[in-house]
Amino acid sequence: MTGLLILLCILLIGVVIVQVGRLSDLAIRIRGEGAAQIAANDFNARFGMFFMVAFLVGCVWCSVYYKDSILGYGPHTSASEHGAWLDSSFNLTLFFTSIVFFLTQIALFWFAYKYRGRENKVAYFQPHDTRLELIWTAIPALVMFYLVADGLTIWNKAMADVPVDAVSGVDYIEIEATGKQFAWDIRYPGPDGVIGTKYFKNISGTNPLGQVWTDNKNLDDQHVSEIVLPVGKQVRVRITAQDVLHNFYLPHFRVKMDAVPGIPTYFVFRPTTTTEEYRERLGSLDKDGNPLYPEWHDPYDPTEPDGPKRYEAFNYELACAELCGKSHFSMRREVKIVSEEEYEEWLAQQNSFYLTNVRGSDDDPNKDKLLDFEIKDRRTEFNDNLNKALSSDTNKIIKLQYVNFQTGSANLTPLSKYELDNVVSAMNKYRNLTLEVGGHTDSTGDANKNLTLSEARAQAVANYLRSKGADSDRFSALGYGQDRPIDTNDTAEGRQNNRRTELRILTQ
Repeated sequence: MTGLLILLCILLIGVVIVQVGRLSDLAIRIRGEGAAQIAANDFNARFGMFFMVAFLVGCVWCSVYYKDSILGYGPHTSASEHGAWLDSSFNLTLFFTSIVFFLTQIALFWFAYKYRGRENKVAYFQPHDTRLELIWTAIPALVMFYLVADGLTIWNKAMADVPVDAVSGVDYIEIEATGKQFAWDIRYPGPDGVIGTKYFKNISGTNPLGQVWTDNKNLDDQHVSEIVLPVGKQVRVRITAQDVLHNFYLPHFRVKMDAVPGIPTYFVFRPTTTTEEYRERLGSLDKDGNPLYPEWHDPYDPTEPDGPKRYEAFNYELACAELCGKSHFSMRREVKIVSEEEYEEWLAQQNSFYLTNVRGSDDDPNKDKLLDFEIKDRRTEFNDNLNKALSSDTNKIIKLQYVNFQTGSANLTPLSKYELDNVVSAMNKYRNLTLEVGGHTDSTGDANKNLTLSEARAQAVANYLRSKGADSDRFSALGYGQDRPIDTNDTAEGRQNNRRTELRILTQ
């Protein structure tokens, strides 16, 4: 029914337009075409002047009314160092173009009014005026030269890369943003400050960026759900895309750069305003306690009038400024600018993607070996346990947490050697240290077989120590089977704890 009414209204408007046209033709015939044309010229000229005044006043009014909502004005001054330069260049360009805009609009409508067609009026033709042509050529050329020179200077400063001798993680922070339909994958470099390499053929469900796991720089890289950056620190964003053209856009920082498949781009900027400081700017009050920007004091959620105000819920955002598909809108990401201390605290909570999702899996090229930092951490842990046992009067037992055997056998797993190497180092350091290697099993299966297995495992450890040069007179190997549990055998976790290899300090 609604559609039918709309169609009828359209038809009615068409009929009215046709009838008005017929009435106009009839008026021309009655008054004569000449008189009608003169009347039309007068009407159009006066209406043009009215339209010019209304149009220019409307432009000025809109600029003043919406100035607090336009980037670069009101509370929306740039939150980055280079953004202030760009805003200044934009305002300079706007100043000159506004002069030209107003002069040309006034001249256009004034000439249409002054030289409208009138009775007994003949047009004057002036083919050439050298002085006039010099004026309207020289002045725009000089203004354009000045604008180009100023813009080029600012462009070179804003688009400059970090210095060649700058150290990533010290002099600047480098992060990576990869656009895809329809999300941004954000990667941080980890403690080493360097982002690892990637290869598009490595992209899979478990490796969304195609990182090369044989590159050690990748091992500490972090995938994060939000962009958090410290205020005052230079940031280099490495920008890529996996499928179609995207655009990395941080409007409040005047950062905008295409993300092109196959062609990495970058942008360098320095945030100058924290998220909290920007919120305070939006919520500013005048000397009488009234909001400077009342619209930002409205409820963020109109259905919750007592909830947070708009300025309290404000956040910087990362958006895609290309129409990359029907779900383009979902590529919004939150950006937080915080103090250096808050940034370090947040960074400490982020985890390595490799260690969390890849380590030990079939995709891990390092599955059968320990990484340098893991070797160091395990050595520190073993030494701490050894020192506790040496200083204790009662508990002289050290559990070898990382000594494991293949299921149902006495064959050591490849990673067990790192823990046993720590034992050899300890025996070399403490020359009076003598040890008993004890093997233990859970209660699953036959008790006699478990005893035999535990003896074989203890002996395998002893053989390894001996092969590494440890004095055989300083250690012995015994198997206890299932007779000395330290946990319940009713749960999988308890049985795992009972399957263990221990060192007992005999003398020190």
